[in-house]
Amino acid sequence: MKDERLYLIHIVECATRIQQYTSEGKDAFLKDGKTQDAVLRNLQILAESTQRISLNLKAAHPEVEWSKIAGLRNILVHDYLGINLVRIWEILQHGLPELKNQVDSILKALGGP
Repeated sequence: MKDERLYLIHIVECATRIQQYTSEGKDAFLKDGKTQDAVLRNLQILAESTQRISLNLKAAHPEVEWSKIAGLRNILVHDYLGINLVRIWEILQHGLPELKNQVDSILKALGGP
């Protein structure tokens, strides 16, 4: 098993990429298929990384909505035709910054970067 900090770092890196890709705002995101593809792929990778984290670490950090992230992953992978880009934008604006901060805090507690 890989060091869980690697998955946590990966989550932060994906979140950072998404924030960079969407820095031009909602309208630019909704108009650009390449940006949408990049964002959705990074969300999928981010969510997949959360699946590699142990149940013990997840239980120690209930402030993170692990099950909702897993649900988003399932939608991105299995129900891709039903993806609502406006809803994705809302997640990017509200949930992603919070998740990034939470994972940063976990990393610091574990002695990571």
